[in-house]
Amino acid sequence: MIRPLSLAAAAILSAALLSPVAATAGEAPYYAATPVTAPAKTTLITSGTVWKWNTAAFIANKATQRDAIMCELVAKSTGKLASFTAGGQAFDAASLEKCNARAK
Repeated sequence: MIRPLSLAAAAILSAALLSPVAATAGEAPYYAATPVTAPAKTTLITSGTVWKWNTAAFIANKATQRDAIMCELVAKSTGKLASFTAGGQAFDAASLEKCNARAK
């Protein structure tokens, strides 16, 4: 006779299966891009990366492209950026100017 899983066993199994999802859902975004003008859209996709508006900036998880390329891609979509941060490090004035040269 096969016994059904007990509630406790089912709860443990569910927690084990869901733990990787919960860990990635709570991660802080890697990129933050603040456009000079308010965006018309609250979601962008640049080269496969999804950017979401969070009241002050577009945010996204780390992508495979270099940080400077990601800045240029989002600037092409949104227009000039007031700031861009990657991995907690804000771009300096020269890097941001180079990035904004690609703005639409």
